[in-house]
Amino acid sequence: MSAYVKDLIAEVKAKNPAEPEFHQAVEEVAESLSLVFEKHPEYRAAKILERIIEPERVITFRVPWVDDQGEVNINRGYRIEMNSAIGPYKGGLRFHPSVNLGILKFLAFEQVFKNSLTTLPMGGGKGGSDFDPKGKSDLKIMRFCQAFMSELFRHIGPDTDVPAGDIGVGGREIGYLFGQYKKLRNEFTGVLTGKGLNWGGSLIRPEATGYGAVYFAAEMLATKRDSLQGKVCLVSGSGNVAQYTIEKLLSLGAKVVTVSDSNGYIYDEEGINTEKLHFLMELKNVRRGRIKEYSEKYKKAVYTAVDPKDDFNPLWNHKAHCAFPCATQNEINGKDAQNLINNGVYVVSEGANMPTNLDGVKIFLDKKILYGPGKAANAGGVAVSGLEMTQNSMRLPWSREEVDNRLRLIMKDIHTTCVHMSERFGTPGNYVNGANIGGFLKVADAMMDQGVV
Repeated sequence: MSAYVKDLIAEVKAKNPAEPEFHQAVEEVAESLSLVFEKHPEYRAAKILERIIEPERVITFRVPWVDDQGEVNINRGYRIEMNSAIGPYKGGLRFHPSVNLGILKFLAFEQVFKNSLTTLPMGGGKGGSDFDPKGKSDLKIMRFCQAFMSELFRHIGPDTDVPAGDIGVGGREIGYLFGQYKKLRNEFTGVLTGKGLNWGGSLIRPEATGYGAVYFAAEMLATKRDSLQGKVCLVSGSGNVAQYTIEKLLSLGAKVVTVSDSNGYIYDEEGINTEKLHFLMELKNVRRGRIKEYSEKYKKAVYTAVDPKDDFNPLWNHKAHCAFPCATQNEINGKDAQNLINNGVYVVSEGANMPTNLDGVKIFLDKKILYGPGKAANAGGVAVSGLEMTQNSMRLPWSREEVDNRLRLIMKDIHTTCVHMSERFGTPGNYVNGANIGGFLKVADAMMDQGVV
């Protein structure tokens, strides 16, 4: 690590205390970009990275709302508008008790590079609230979403900032948010993505992040003249991303043996087939139940509850070929990474945002496995959000086949960029460097062209 990067990271930590996820995201990117600054000192002189690290705008606001019992509740809302050098701010909204400024800044920072990699004209942003939708009635969630949008609408628009969904924000929440925006602004525009198909949504959008992570894994394997056919795969999470990761893996002949939620995980040695996946989708999307019910229906599956005392995640300690972390940030630590290697895993494609901590990343890179970092591997979701924006602008829907084909080509292009950039800067096969450098250069060049703004 160069002295410049060390000083930069120290300054970020001093200026942004108690934001460890943001520090981690900046450190990973800055280490990769030290290779760029050696060859292109003009970026360093213009302080491009320092300007990307500092959000263009941070919006925080209170969200008062009334529940079913008439009680007043107050949550905190956020929107981080990180960088708009190549297009309007674009990034999801997360509703979860863990949401805070540091987590959203890390997500927005990652989003800048991810959106750049898609080749689409989108800047980076992120937002959300510490509101927890889990277990709440539709009426409570509608009231909260309406209260949240009653402030957010002032700061977003189809050519300014286009939010989407994230953890805790699915089709139901997007519908309530869009309805309130439409009422307040008296206009029907493509201001949110992830909308329903009947009112401006895109086919393949729900599937896109999961499908994209699988397409990226397939591209990595193709460099070794291999495929996903017959591969045993570990998948974490059980939400939208995990569900469609499993669906696509099954269609390509892979075998998935794990799935999880915040309470525990399932190990199904026989494999999660199409019938079991449909049960999982109904359990999570309709009944909003817990993953333990899977083992109650399928008796050969083994359920393991989360033990807070464990310093590792046992889900990652099973024999397999591929791993798809699709739950949340930092779900794979150094010990988990080593367990994956010890159990024969040689492909990791991240469906979640920054699911591997720095220790785990180092192990994957040292072992030279096929490791696709989230900003590349899970860019399929925001890519199809960008395609939804295009369809909204044209007021023309595309077929499922056309959107899926465009998604596959975008993931192929992202993979090509990662490979090319890693080779150009002397670290062939290092997808982390390739993704960070490839995402940075497009944004950096745009910022250089636009002056100090």
